[in-house]
Amino acid sequence: MVAVRYETAFKLYPYEKVAAQDLPPARHPVVIVGGGPVGLALALDLGQKGTPVLVLDDHDGAGQGSRAICFAKRTLDVANRLGASGPMVKKGVVWNVGKVFHGDGKLFDFNLSPEDGHRNPAFINLQQPYFERYLVDAINLAQADGAPIELRGRNQVSGLTVHDTYSTLDVDTPDGIYQIEAGYLIACDGARSPLRDMMGLSFDGRVFEDNFLIADVKMKADFPTERWFWFEPPFEGAGQSALLHKQPDDIWRIDFQLGWDIDREKELDPERIRTRVDAMLSSQSGSIPDYELEWTSIYTFQCRRMETFRHGPVLFAGDSAHQVSPFGARGANSGVQDADNLGWKLDLVLKGTAPETLLDSYATEREHGADENILNSSRATDFMTPKTEVSRTFRDAVLTLASKHPFARPLVNSGRLSVPCSYVGFALFGEDALNGPPISRPGAPCVDASYQDGFLLDHLGGQFTILAFGGPAPASVSAEGIGTKIVHVTEPNEQMHARYLGDAPQAIYLIRPDQHVVARWPNYDADAIKTAIKTAIGKGA
Repeated sequence: MVAVRYETAFKLYPYEKVAAQDLPPARHPVVIVGGGPVGLALALDLGQKGTPVLVLDDHDGAGQGSRAICFAKRTLDVANRLGASGPMVKKGVVWNVGKVFHGDGKLFDFNLSPEDGHRNPAFINLQQPYFERYLVDAINLAQADGAPIELRGRNQVSGLTVHDTYSTLDVDTPDGIYQIEAGYLIACDGARSPLRDMMGLSFDGRVFEDNFLIADVKMKADFPTERWFWFEPPFEGAGQSALLHKQPDDIWRIDFQLGWDIDREKELDPERIRTRVDAMLSSQSGSIPDYELEWTSIYTFQCRRMETFRHGPVLFAGDSAHQVSPFGARGANSGVQDADNLGWKLDLVLKGTAPETLLDSYATEREHGADENILNSSRATDFMTPKTEVSRTFRDAVLTLASKHPFARPLVNSGRLSVPCSYVGFALFGEDALNGPPISRPGAPCVDASYQDGFLLDHLGGQFTILAFGGPAPASVSAEGIGTKIVHVTEPNEQMHARYLGDAPQAIYLIRPDQHVVARWPNYDADAIKTAIKTAIGKGA
């Protein structure tokens, strides 16, 4: 029987018995286990490309509680390509300003507001259940248009046998166990990944000896829509650090550092939590407003990842493959980048357009992304919770200097916030004959800019695209069965000159389906573009 581990905020894919439960195991090209942000984004991407995909989740919707709340611009750009970002940005709380405090004094503030010419803000705060709900809404629309996506709730994988070219899954449901087969199995089943355990795979890295309390507090408050972080907060019971964020629906997310040796049951007592919240609120407003505790949890910092994200026909993505501390908003955001990287590659492999070895590049590129996130997350954790006298002395000296001297402020680390991952120097990228701005060199994600009545990224879509700035209109190129879309910007604006052209009067870019730059040239060269396409799909020299 399928266990109910948590209550759901939204019932998104209620259990229904399907005919396959009474039939011999059916082979599915792609089975995704886990209906969180990563699994849903990947399913939507594959389905929109016409690749059949089945999603299994052991519950029937999004769990309660905010969990991931900070969604970065790159994630919103991906969601926009998938047709899901509109309601996310409309519902979310847009924030650009962050303030860092030490004790009762402000050290400095920062502003993440992007330059002009971007559809999406630097960050929104949006509770994870809403993010999942809007992805499912987009999936429902895609299904109505014929996208071959199936969601099965209350379908829990209870057994797994991995063969050379496929996997067999035992799936438990309220009506009993049945079997299915997966040509490719994608594990998006979270940090405690049952699939990873079933395969006996390790999850290596650091578990930091500290605990943090999360409290979602519903209240009316006059605090500005900003990220507030305290080192050594002035309010009682907050430990070495605390964090305050606003979310939609008058929900405020508060994090308190508790230390390592704690009684978790005692710390989750509502009255004890209220004592901490009361102290914080009264220190900031002089009084305690009426509020309700919506959701509470305790988490431990972990910075870990699997040695490799691909194991034959099984691939791991999101928290099942890597885990970082929540400060810096690198968890869900990096997971969505996993889905963005894997979707187009899996689609081309299943259609026979690209070699099966292209999937190895998913592991290589996203392991790099995980290492980058783990490094930044570990540095933030070490700064926030120093474990030696030397590191504490350094941290305290930096905080003291930062209150008066701007040069010290970049050393203050309350969580380096999520940025897009770049694959500069990796194997599947071509030449940089343009020598243009570094921000758009091969391997980098495309930068947005104002274009016509909207934005440049809206025109790129999710396919190979020749992006031309100035010059004559390029012709479409086809290589290895892959055609190219043409986007010709006849009169580049100042943003495009700064982000794509530099000093060059014109430029040609080849963009791959996840909107990373493959190669760029000063002039159109069909043969060079064909070579770059072959390189991008793993058929290069």
